[in-house]
Amino acid sequence: MMFEPSSRLLFINTLILCTLLFLQIPDIQAQVGHLPPSEVDALHEIAKQLGKEDWNFSLNPCDGNANWRTPTLNSQMFNNVVNCTCSPDDACHVVNISLKGQDLAGVLPPSLAKLPYIKWIDLSYNYLTGTIPNEWASTKLVFVSASANRLSGRIPAVIGNLTTLEYLTLENNMFSGKLPVEIGKLKNLKLLILTANNLTGELPMELTSLTNLTELRLDSNYFSGRIPNLGSLTQLEKLEMQGSGLEGPIPESISLLTKLTRLAISDLNGEGSQLFPNLSSMTSMRKLMLRGCNLRGSIPGYLSQMSNLQYLDLSFNDLGGDIPDLSDIDLEKMYLTGNFFNGSVPSWLTDEFDNEREVDLSYNNFSDVPQSCYERLNLFRSYTSTNDSDLGKCLKSHPCLKTYYSVHINCGGPKVTIGDKVYEADQDLTGAARFLPSNDHWGTSNTGSYWNRNPNATINDYVATNVSILSMKDSQLYTVARRSPLSLTYYGRCLANGNYTVTLHFAEIIFRESRSFKGLGRRVFDVYVQGVNTIKNFDIKNEAGGVDKAVIKTFNNVRVTNGTLEIRFQYTGKGTTAVPERGLYGSLISAISMESEFKPLELKQISHGKKRTFLVIGVVVAVLLLILTVVGIAWKKGYIGNQISRERGLRGSDVKTGVFTYKQIKAATDNFAESNKLGEGGFGSVYKGALLDGTLIAVKQLSSKSKQGNREFVNEIGMITGIQHPNVVRLHGCCAEHNQLLLVYEYMENNSLAHALFDQDESKMEIDWPTRQRICVGIARGLAFLHEETTLKMVHRDIKAANILLDSELTPKISDFGLAKLNEKENTHISTRVAGTLGYMAPEYALWGHLTYKADVFSFGVLALEIIAGKNNMKSRPNEDYVSLLDLAVVLKEKGTLMDLVDPRLGSDFNKIEAERMIEVSILCTNQSPAFRPTMSEVVNMLEGHTIIKEIDMSIGTLEDDLRLQAVKGNIEHTQPPHDSVIHQSSSSIYDLYDNNQISEES
Repeated sequence: MMFEPSSRLLFINTLILCTLLFLQIPDIQAQVGHLPPSEVDALHEIAKQLGKEDWNFSLNPCDGNANWRTPTLNSQMFNNVVNCTCSPDDACHVVNISLKGQDLAGVLPPSLAKLPYIKWIDLSYNYLTGTIPNEWASTKLVFVSASANRLSGRIPAVIGNLTTLEYLTLENNMFSGKLPVEIGKLKNLKLLILTANNLTGELPMELTSLTNLTELRLDSNYFSGRIPNLGSLTQLEKLEMQGSGLEGPIPESISLLTKLTRLAISDLNGEGSQLFPNLSSMTSMRKLMLRGCNLRGSIPGYLSQMSNLQYLDLSFNDLGGDIPDLSDIDLEKMYLTGNFFNGSVPSWLTDEFDNEREVDLSYNNFSDVPQSCYERLNLFRSYTSTNDSDLGKCLKSHPCLKTYYSVHINCGGPKVTIGDKVYEADQDLTGAARFLPSNDHWGTSNTGSYWNRNPNATINDYVATNVSILSMKDSQLYTVARRSPLSLTYYGRCLANGNYTVTLHFAEIIFRESRSFKGLGRRVFDVYVQGVNTIKNFDIKNEAGGVDKAVIKTFNNVRVTNGTLEIRFQYTGKGTTAVPERGLYGSLISAISMESEFKPLELKQISHGKKRTFLVIGVVVAVLLLILTVVGIAWKKGYIGNQISRERGLRGSDVKTGVFTYKQIKAATDNFAESNKLGEGGFGSVYKGALLDGTLIAVKQLSSKSKQGNREFVNEIGMITGIQHPNVVRLHGCCAEHNQLLLVYEYMENNSLAHALFDQDESKMEIDWPTRQRICVGIARGLAFLHEETTLKMVHRDIKAANILLDSELTPKISDFGLAKLNEKENTHISTRVAGTLGYMAPEYALWGHLTYKADVFSFGVLALEIIAGKNNMKSRPNEDYVSLLDLAVVLKEKGTLMDLVDPRLGSDFNKIEAERMIEVSILCTNQSPAFRPTMSEVVNMLEGHTIIKEIDMSIGTLEDDLRLQAVKGNIEHTQPPHDSVIHQSSSSIYDLYDNNQISEES
């Protein structure tokens, strides 16, 4: 919606006012005149382009009949209106078309330009694709709203020709690229809303020439650079930049925006901090949010002079000292979560007669807090205590009655029994600042209220109920979920100390997959376990591959040392906020399980005789397992059985993934039609397919006659079955029938990174710098997960551009685990025969077969250089004059001209600081000595600017010296280099469309 009214009445009044005053329409009621034939023809074309089929052209569009003018009660979301203006001589013209919430699936109509008097076009809340037509540049439009659609591509430069435009809202679309500088030509613009798109780059300085703006919203985008000087926009009343991607500090010029009534800036990038900005002149301020802006110091006392202030959010900063007395203003909500306030909680906040104000002080450092719990004052984790297990003084009324070893919670729902687990009910309606000790062993803490939420909305803000029939396993856990607009914590207490397994159940039960605006939602939030950010930018729908599908995240070895276990979900300003209705965003959790990884003490007290019995049984089982292992290895090597037995064995094995029939795969791929072929690899072809439920898949067809193909088939299933990470490709299942070995993956709309960077055909994508930065960080996060976070830790061995797939939003996903190797905790390396791709392999691995996580780090370094340069590290046919990108990067570093490495196609349109940082990290990752290479988690922190890049001399040590040094320390077992290596072609990725030289494990 283009406005953020506080009530339906305000919206209707605004609509009438804009129509009468700005459009200057003399009469928008029922008319008796007729349209000229040219405008009737234009309406025919517009209907066809929009996909609107219910206009009755036998009726007069200008006489106010229900066919052409049927406004609904909920005009914020649905409307069907065509308005005309008529002169005394019965000549009429269309001036307004408003088709909101009609589920139109066409495009923005170019033929709108054939209506010479059109002033107003509102096509929000539909399913339109494409972009803004160039033809609109010739119109005299005053109002354009296309919010909540599927418009994509760059915002065209011709937008600058719409000089009459006063209102432009493109919220909740898929626009990408930089905001065109031509936007600065819209001198009459009063409202500009670009929230929830994929816009990148720095904000153009031309934006500051829009001096008539009263409302500017840029939330939830991927902009870069600092917040520009906006001091010239002195008419601004509403400014919002939540999760915009911009960096701090907040410019001092913001103090010039004296008319602001609503200011929201959150989650700024960058490391620098700043004192609280000077906002003392903003005496009309009603809602103020400066959340996650790296603010330090104390809260200024002048806030007490903002007599109109109703909403204050200063969460997740570094503010401290005393909280000023704001009791004289009508403050309704105040969030100071996650700061460093100390001393005592101010008495004006604990007034027992104050039942209206909601205040959250959780996660602070008060030296003392009140002894009682307050329904609207959240003091969870709000004070410094010698007893770390204390969550708040009010828990004294909930003492630990016993020691617990498990906690199961059905978040937001009733009591549910699943197998032998009883998930306890969690049906409290909670609130904007609520610390709720549900019982003696678990509870919740909630923070935040929905910005821009319609106050008259009747939907529960903190509990979500599914809107369709659920068919997933254990669906009782997903019918209801708990949601939160800012921070939601679940904690277990009175727990026995030790390691626990935490299982989190998610399902997107609010957004839909229909071809309507209700399918356009995007939910993004962070997950913390014991204070550690374990999942960043988590998207349930994307992770599950759709709505109403379960996503289960499991975390092992979670340490409990003080009897408490804490899980927190935090919204960081990303995602959509307008669908399915205004204001419902943030985290969503269905169920939580905390289970000890050790037995209760009483269960350990068994008799000595039973111990001996179990010992004997254990020895027998161990011997049987050893025999089975030997037989399994022999079967895998092909020493026993044949191909048929392998197929039957695999079909009967528990691979914990979907097992598809050959008939299903044939139907999905149209019998492996040539038109569905995505590529050809060394071990077979890859086909696009669609299952009966509409799920798109990619089918990798391995050669059943090749031992290498058999090995890759089994290895791939074993490696990534059950792995769920935003940057690792998901394996849906497999098929082993009719002498066929088939792997079924999620479908990646944008092929591989190699295709995007290196292909020279006309369809080649142009990837801007912010997207390259995001892709590089995403790959690093995926590798960090494989190396350090997943239970089944592994070395990939073949990281390269062809093995990185890109989804519809260009999110990178690591694929092709056919060569991956597991790494056991007690081993610092794996002695193995060499397998991988030339140009990406670490020297210690290529020469000596010495395989550690650092081999993947080296490959990542080469890949990062390719992302920067847009070139392949190895030519398809190398010659003696060729110099690799790695060689070139080292030379340019010595010359001090690193920017010469950047892809010339980017021109000057890239962040030089990020580019230099990425090159430096690449060089560090490709150090010839593995000891000097960082871990992938360190790489992520360096790429994001959280840690300083180490300066390592590339000439320090030699590879042999480094290996011998580690051997002396007992870290590795020195191995001789294999002399029988051969070169052959391999299946690089499921979308590998070009050949690569690859060293085989069959060598």
